[in-house]
Amino acid sequence: MIVTADALLLVDLQQDFMPGGALAVPGGDQVVPVANAKMKAAKHVVATRDWHPPGHGSFASAHPGLSIGDTFQLSGLDQVAWPDHCVQGTAGAEFCAGLDRSRIDKIVDKGTDPKVDSYSAFFDNGGQNPTGLDAHLKAIGARSLEVIGLATDYCVLFTVLDARRLGYAVRVDLAGCRGVELNPGDAERAVEQMRRAAATVVQ
Repeated sequence: MIVTADALLLVDLQQDFMPGGALAVPGGDQVVPVANAKMKAAKHVVATRDWHPPGHGSFASAHPGLSIGDTFQLSGLDQVAWPDHCVQGTAGAEFCAGLDRSRIDKIVDKGTDPKVDSYSAFFDNGGQNPTGLDAHLKAIGARSLEVIGLATDYCVLFTVLDARRLGYAVRVDLAGCRGVELNPGDAERAVEQMRRAAATVVQ
């Protein structure tokens, strides 16, 4: 049981995932005060950003005939077609309004390769190219993580699974997470996957 994690990991708390954003996660804005409260007590804070180049291969707009939510093959991997979101340098890619950025110690960008998406904060979806997060956590001696952010059923899930595979103790506080729920029940199924991977999940 993690009492105080070595690092707090904030996953993709960006404007495009807020209500009214390009890929709005229902209730995403409710995570912000939870994040701010947790940062005050955290030993070390890492925040990830979806940081896509224009025309990223995960965007439905890059593939004529595809609709948002369709599944297709991108670089040999199953990929959901998303709306254009979190494009580098745009307002939607900025950290969300109200987030206390002054308490963030390290920013980790992901999804920068136009040919492959990166749900996990540790690797791209092919598991081939590290983001640098694992190296950073090892450099500061972190062995336990608390993870919150968006969305429960995609980037939080894949981040937690990779963290467990890499040997980190992981705590997930669902008060600081919300799911995008392309399919009803996706967030609940994601939580079950996290628990099966021996992450501690609290409400």
